[in-house]
Amino acid sequence: MTRVFITGSAGFIGFHLAQLLLEEGAEVHGFDALTDYYDVTLKQARRAILQGYAGYSDTVAMLEDMEALQAACDGFAPDVIVHLAAQAGVRYSLENPRAYIESNVVGAFNVMECAREARAGGGLRHLMMASTSSVYGANTDMPYAEAHKADLPLTIYAATKKANEAMGHSYAHLHDLPTTMFRFFTVYGPWGRPDMAPMKFTRRILAGEPIDVYNHGEMWRDFTYVDDLVRGIRLLMDAPPGRPAGAGDIAPGDSLSPAAPWRVVNIGNSQKVKLTDFIAAIEAAAGRPAIRNDMEMQQGDVPATWADAALLHRLTGYRPETDVATGMARTVAWYRDYYGV
Repeated sequence: MTRVFITGSAGFIGFHLAQLLLEEGAEVHGFDALTDYYDVTLKQARRAILQGYAGYSDTVAMLEDMEALQAACDGFAPDVIVHLAAQAGVRYSLENPRAYIESNVVGAFNVMECAREARAGGGLRHLMMASTSSVYGANTDMPYAEAHKADLPLTIYAATKKANEAMGHSYAHLHDLPTTMFRFFTVYGPWGRPDMAPMKFTRRILAGEPIDVYNHGEMWRDFTYVDDLVRGIRLLMDAPPGRPAGAGDIAPGDSLSPAAPWRVVNIGNSQKVKLTDFIAAIEAAAGRPAIRNDMEMQQGDVPATWADAALLHRLTGYRPETDVATGMARTVAWYRDYYGV
């Protein structure tokens, strides 16, 4: 039975991943601070569902609390660590950048230290860490492939995630620690974060309130349904990178490092969807039109994201495929049920 330690277990993605693993029969230990960046009752509701599984246990503490993190990890003795916890929100990073350094850099370092010790003890076989499509930053060559330039981040959030990738590579090299970094592309679905556009749009459209549409709707995103995303993570769990003998042993298109058991993998739907089409999917699911408040592009934002997920398919045989009409229909149905609207 696989033992998986998940940071951010009460978060949107962590909750869905933990539930998937528990339903497969894995043992899961969650680690989450239940911070108030967004509605804590939503996090508590997710946590309560997970606590209903016999194979689930958790710790409530901050990533920066190394003593609590180390004790939780040592006590659980995981086979796999999936690091999802982070200070979230691209736009919030413009207002409070220090929170991102403390959580996303110091916190990730603490997780890697725990993974190093677990690996030295002979139990840990795979460290998996969340990055983001935001690391592609000013790159305009699309669809984004893992080998593309990703050293021009446009926000401190993206910069901290790029730092995590570099830190992860050094730990993989120094400590023979198989590490997979995954870059997420605009994740949405039931139990989603209320500060993200899919939930904000849903709430306002159902309430008959205007929605803020940046760049007058001339934006494109690779919207990825959360069930597809966590399925990709689950399958990558069984594909830890090895240390290649040399660069010649790395297949074309593989991001595997020539110097470490480390790779980065895009997890996206491989479809560039216009923002106005995404809004139309919400309108159809909600059964009412949106009232649009067209606005200029926001600082740090990019006009488009689009994933090349060929490497994910090559490693796992899997492709995310839920279209936005289906995904938002499920999301709006969940929203109506959960919030009673």
